[in-house]
Amino acid sequence: MAYTTIDDPSAYFHTQLFTGTGSSQAFTNDANAGNFQPDWLWIKQRNDSTDHGIFDSSRGVKKNLKSNGTDAESTENGAVTAFGTDGFTVGNSGDYNGDGDGHVAWQWKANGGTTTTNAAGANGADHESVFQANDTAGFSIVTYTSDNQSGDTIMKHGLSRAPTFMIHKGRNADSTIWWVFHEDLTLDGYMNLNSTGSNQDGSTNVWRNTAPTSSVFKVGLDSIAAANGRTMVAYCFAPIQGYSKFGKFTGTADADGPFIHTGFKPAWLMIKEVVSGGGWGMWDNKRNPFNAMTTRLLANTNAGDDTSTDNSVDFLSNGFKMRTASGGFNQDGAGIVYMAFAESPFVSSEGIPTTAR
Repeated sequence: MAYTTIDDPSAYFHTQLFTGTGSSQAFTNDANAGNFQPDWLWIKQRNDSTDHGIFDSSRGVKKNLKSNGTDAESTENGAVTAFGTDGFTVGNSGDYNGDGDGHVAWQWKANGGTTTTNAAGANGADHESVFQANDTAGFSIVTYTSDNQSGDTIMKHGLSRAPTFMIHKGRNADSTIWWVFHEDLTLDGYMNLNSTGSNQDGSTNVWRNTAPTSSVFKVGLDSIAAANGRTMVAYCFAPIQGYSKFGKFTGTADADGPFIHTGFKPAWLMIKEVVSGGGWGMWDNKRNPFNAMTTRLLANTNAGDDTSTDNSVDFLSNGFKMRTASGGFNQDGAGIVYMAFAESPFVSSEGIPTTAR
């Protein structure tokens, strides 16, 4: 059996750097494997304190959510204005195309914007969901609407394997947090993408103390949405060998920190300490072409690139290694969850090993 089914991860995930002009400009991705429509597009200005922008082809191209806040979904005519078959177009927004400003755009491929509706009562679900799924890459975007019912609510996610990492957000109301499920956390808890807070144990009404299955996930709509008619979006990820991994390691407070085996050379990494204090640190191979990598962004703040040596991480041929003693990213004894996507698998489907950086 082949080590991986994805020899070139850039067919499903890609990082694009660009410089803003203040007027509309279209980008063709420089991905190795040929270009794809970005169904989930996450943009951040690098040199200034501006909000993250999260766009997807299920909600609609101009619909923006901000990972560093609890704002409702906004319609922004000058931000992302088109998803192309090989990239995207930005308008005149100062946050997402500021003249002379550096930006990073992280992109994931789902199903080209084509969605499927799963009715309540179908395929083991008791609540309607609309999903677009890429089973090869283990990624789906799910939208659903709350009816504020108490008890279990079961929805189909569209993948053939269980998601081990999910991010849910309310769309049509302010003050709704970003709920994060990670399989290596307690099933009665959650993390919060827009916060430095710790894992919230004991919240059985969020995931109903139940892990997702290969078909459906459970949520407590009376808690996660807390209102009738609240529209929601969920980004669901299942691990694919040689392409993506979602795990947990323990911090050491040592600059010669732990090595985490992923089975691929990472292209993108996000980590968060389970305890309170550390933010959601994000590194990629485009902003950091060489080790040690010290340029990171935080999903939970609007700050630009931070290049402190406290951020040091190495991307290796088969995983990553922490090179910081920072209490924010490698606190001694702290559990640290991560989300990683590949630049290349450690070994291709034909048995060819990847090269180190």
